Amino acid sequence: MLTKIDRFIISRLFSITAFVLMVLIFVFIVIDFSEKSDDFTDRGATFYEIGVDYYLHYIPEMIRLVSPVAIFVACLLLTGQLSDRLEIIAMKAAGISLYRLLLPYLLFALTMAGLIHYLDGYVVPLSNSERVKFEREYIQDRSDRIDRNRIYRQESANRYVLINYFHASEKTAYRVIFYTYEDGRLSETMEMSRMQWSDEKELWEMRNGEIRKYNETGFERIDFSERDTTFNLLPRDIARTSSDVYQLTYPQIRDYLASIERSGAGGIYMPMVQYYGKLTYPISIIVVTLIGMALASVKRKGGRGVHIAAGLAISFLYLAFMKMMEPFGYSGSIDPFYAVLAPHVFFFIVGLVLLFTAKK
Repeated sequence: MLTKIDRFIISRLFSITAFVLMVLIFVFIVIDFSEKSDDFTDRGATFYEIGVDYYLHYIPEMIRLVSPVAIFVACLLLTGQLSDRLEIIAMKAAGISLYRLLLPYLLFALTMAGLIHYLDGYVVPLSNSERVKFEREYIQDRSDRIDRNRIYRQESANRYVLINYFHASEKTAYRVIFYTYEDGRLSETMEMSRMQWSDEKELWEMRNGEIRKYNETGFERIDFSERDTTFNLLPRDIARTSSDVYQLTYPQIRDYLASIERSGAGGIYMPMVQYYGKLTYPISIIVVTLIGMALASVKRKGGRGVHIAAGLAISFLYLAFMKMMEPFGYSGSIDPFYAVLAPHVFFFIVGLVLLFTAKK
């Protein structure tokens, strides 16, 4: 059962976290706008588009990104305040152990982790999709597409496709060739000048093509000017970008990864690292809460300044470790799941060590 002290700590953690979040988001928007204002004006973005299409849709992503930092600061500030006022010593004298004092912190961390998990899985992807559209029109000068020219895919177990160029925004493929094999030999080719996806019909519309069916004596040729058909390929299987995962919900990401494996596109490790990164990201909230509480529970010379400095150092090392492990996951030299999980496990152990060595 939660005591009055528990409720006080949880409410204070929420209020401090909300305040720090607002400050960090405000600072981010000011800095970001000062850097990109020239791009906005040069490319004709209106004030409404900047405010609504860009920054309003950027806020969920900003909340996701800075939540661990805001929660870490909240734990340091609140626990440091309790320690400076000797309230933690008073609670220990009253029989409340440091482990029992950790309970409201963990309840708060689990609640925030659940909120961030839901936000990252079902809210942020939708807002990111709208924000990316704005960025591609008004900000980005370079494409973030992974595949551009001469795209190879496996449409089925015995059929392969070569696409010389794919226009992502128009969902149109140019100079497309399908190769079908039977019993280890080429049995059919289908070549067309253009293949366009129809959202209304949910199929591919092929234009100006020919089919060649090979036999023992030669081949039979069939020309066509228009033909509609379905394949085990969708536009998203062809026009992949490095930010795809961040624009998809959890179920959509699983379908996306399955489609990459099915089509034989390759380069699956990067989206897998991004997916596992999204799934394990809420763990960082529990980890920084544990570290923050254990670190600030001991009164030190220098007061809160020492706590803040140590907290910033740990945050930097945490982020650096996460970024350092990602390339190993991208290359497949380390399993993507373990590459993502390793920093969280390491700093969770650090938090336990700080907790166990803190003065009881």
